[in-house]
Amino acid sequence: MLVIPPVTCKSWCQTMDCKQQTTHNNGATGHGHCQLKLVNFEAHDNHISHETQGLSKKHLVVRRGKPFKFTLMFHGRSWDPHTESLALEVCLGGLSETIPVQFSDMQSDPHQWSAKIYPGNMHPASVTIYICSPVLSSVALYDLLVHIETKWNRRSYAVGTFVLLCNPWLNDDTVYMPLDVHKQEYIKSDYGLVYMGSNININQRPWSFGQYEPGVLEACLKLLQITPQHLSNKHKDYIQRADPVYLSRVVCAMVNCNDDLGILEGKWQGSYKGGVKPNEWSGSAEILHQWVSSNFSPVRYGQCWVFASVLCTVMRVLGIPSRVVTVFNAAHDGDASLKVEEFYSSRGEKLNLSKDSIWNFHVWVECWMRRPDLGAGFDGWQVLDPTPQEKSAGIFRCGPSPVVAIQQHCFGAPYDTPFVYASVDADIVRLILHNGQVVGRAVDTEWVGQLIYTKSAGSDSPENLTHTYKSKQSKRRRETSSQRGRSPSLEVSLNIDGVPSVGSSIRMYVTVKNQSSNPRVLMEHLNAQMKEYNSGPKESFWKIHKEVHIQPHEVLTLQHTIPPSEYESILAGDDIVNLAVVIKDVKTKERVLDTQEFNIRTPQITIEIEGGDSIQMKEQHTAQVSFTNRFTKALNESVLTVEGCGLLHGKHEARLSLLKPGETIVKKVSIMATSPGTKLLLATFSHNNSHTVVSRGFHKVSVRPAL
Repeated sequence: MLVIPPVTCKSWCQTMDCKQQTTHNNGATGHGHCQLKLVNFEAHDNHISHETQGLSKKHLVVRRGKPFKFTLMFHGRSWDPHTESLALEVCLGGLSETIPVQFSDMQSDPHQWSAKIYPGNMHPASVTIYICSPVLSSVALYDLLVHIETKWNRRSYAVGTFVLLCNPWLNDDTVYMPLDVHKQEYIKSDYGLVYMGSNININQRPWSFGQYEPGVLEACLKLLQITPQHLSNKHKDYIQRADPVYLSRVVCAMVNCNDDLGILEGKWQGSYKGGVKPNEWSGSAEILHQWVSSNFSPVRYGQCWVFASVLCTVMRVLGIPSRVVTVFNAAHDGDASLKVEEFYSSRGEKLNLSKDSIWNFHVWVECWMRRPDLGAGFDGWQVLDPTPQEKSAGIFRCGPSPVVAIQQHCFGAPYDTPFVYASVDADIVRLILHNGQVVGRAVDTEWVGQLIYTKSAGSDSPENLTHTYKSKQSKRRRETSSQRGRSPSLEVSLNIDGVPSVGSSIRMYVTVKNQSSNPRVLMEHLNAQMKEYNSGPKESFWKIHKEVHIQPHEVLTLQHTIPPSEYESILAGDDIVNLAVVIKDVKTKERVLDTQEFNIRTPQITIEIEGGDSIQMKEQHTAQVSFTNRFTKALNESVLTVEGCGLLHGKHEARLSLLKPGETIVKKVSIMATSPGTKLLLATFSHNNSHTVVSRGFHKVSVRPAL
């Protein structure tokens, strides 16, 4: 319920102080006129009807193209429709539209604003009005005015504001999504999973999108108000905000801070002093709150999954269905050649010589929308990538690129389709160098985009999207043209036995096939290096060089083992191992190469909630967090840390000076949820033997509203 305040004078709505708000015509005086006393925005009913419950306690939040109601209450006398006309005015910056209030039997244009009174909604001292925006209205915070006019005078009232969002529930909206289970997952759900690691050992990290946390919707609206487009031309920006293609490009650029007052600053190497390590974030709300409270200084630091998850939050808040997607073995092809070169020494060591790169995983966002600018064939999921890699029209952003355009190789489809296509389907050319000369070459058409994953709708299992990006023709091309680990007379393949875990040996098999009719003497060079998911390898931590004798047409399988003692001292929780084998014919100098990259499964952190994972808001519960040392040696200065936005204040730690093999460290914390929805408890384990976090644990908590 809103008490009408004195009206503030604004040039575009001709309002005056509440006590003197009457405009007289021809000197006539209006006596006994009705006066507006209160406005009830019916927020509870409107938010249920518009699927916007919980998005804001400060604003009425509704979706475009669907009527919402509010009730006017009068004092003095009731409104008389026979002698007084009633009109509404919606204002957006310097734009405004006056809407005459009609009775329900009058037809209205669905592409225009309308305001109606239905039978039974008029009472002696009040009237309920249903206002409906055009289906392609701009996403923004609007001002609402009420005008009561007779032939003698006009009284105007500024009655409040409302937020208008896109409407995936409405068939005529360009973001319409038919299935309820998809709308629940891609609009309403505040919880998701991000897939990371390598295609051999996929890890999943929960993320709290946090669109129902206080202040998140307001932060998203503020983001729209400080974009370069809005600051340079408010009028044009407001009009273009009706288009989700435009919105998505603008928001995508604002998630990184490279060109504007954007949310996140990226950092991929070196010290993270002065900020938060990207791995330590678990939700978008904290990032958005920090950005707003710092007067839009960039939050430090983000990497691809942080950029993508924050973008997903903003898009869901604005009403555009969105999901976070991971590409395993994603290519960064800066020169648009659709080829990425990798260099290896003749002894199997990977060299940092390439201008382009392959990330073990890369995370972006898919948004659902029609593409009237391209035609119906390009409707559906569109790739948006806010990680600042390459510029699009002079700004660090990428997309929206239709997934179907990537699959069908329609490189002319805007925006940035060739770059996205290369990310999932570029060829890798692996070159073996000896004394600066190329002595071996292999083309791998299968490595890039091996798997493309997102969280399934309605469950925590992954959905494989690879087929939506890669056509059958592309698959046939890869099957027939790949030369990985082959030459005319020699073939090699490298395979890992299972998924290696901390504390256990890494076992691998090198299979060599002699396709010639002669016996051969070969040299096997096998090399292992640690690397981060998005960078080149570090120095080798294990290598072997061995002479091998092979008979004509023989197939040899060579087994090798890396014991834990060889890697535990340098292992960091998120590191990848690059393993490469070079087989050399001693006589002919012929060389062939094969590679594998994988992450080592780290020990698990166990999190248990007393009484189960569904808790009630504002009730105390106990969570027990534990970590067991699975390493083969004792760990010094062990620290187990627990935190959880909306469940805990700050970080809670347990410390042990010495954690022996097989021993467990435990931390109990008391949690209390401050708001309903899905919350995450996050736990990390580190020790003095390693400079980084060794293991991470996450636990999903479902919070019911207070009774």
